[in-house]
Amino acid sequence: MRHGKKFNHLGRKAAHRKAMLSNMACSLIEHKRIKTTVAKAKALRKFVEPLITKSKTDTTHSRRIVFSYLRQKEVVTELFGDVASKLATRDGGYTRILKTGNRLGDNAEMCFIELVDFNSTYTTDKPKKKAKSTRRSGSAKKAVTETTAPAVEDATVVEETTNEAATKSEVEEVVADETSKTTETTEEIEENKDNAKEEKEKSE
Repeated sequence: MRHGKKFNHLGRKAAHRKAMLSNMACSLIEHKRIKTTVAKAKALRKFVEPLITKSKTDTTHSRRIVFSYLRQKEVVTELFGDVASKLATRDGGYTRILKTGNRLGDNAEMCFIELVDFNSTYTTDKPKKKAKSTRRSGSAKKAVTETTAPAVEDATVVEETTNEAATKSEVEEVVADETSKTTETTEEIEENKDNAKEEKEKSE
């Protein structure tokens, strides 16, 4: 019969149950996420969350109280170091239970239990970049664009003028070469005519 049963005994005697919850709490603090049954996860949440609250005050007394439950020095230093600093802004609700379905062997309801702020998928506390809002920012941008625009136009004009000058000089050189060739050919033709006349006179 139930008769005022306040918590789940998990089918174990008190010593066995306390040792199991202590080991599960150490694994959760060390690995930040463990897989277990939903009943054990709910019991573990009641066991570990008061210890996380105690870790926010880093004193010798609180460390001794937490060590009396966990019994592992490395886990206690991890709890009072990294975990406490990450969960310092929370006022409770340090763990999350994610159900994964039933186990094949005995159809037990399984889940993941994890520390909330160590899951990057669900964390929303990302620092937002604040844009600087000043009255002169818009006018400064306009002034920069106005000053840069004519400079770019001047550069394009200079490039166009240099290109035109280069093409003109090339055309003039080509024309000069052609005129010199034509003058040379006309002089040769006249010389040939004179030579032909002299030969005819000699032959006569």
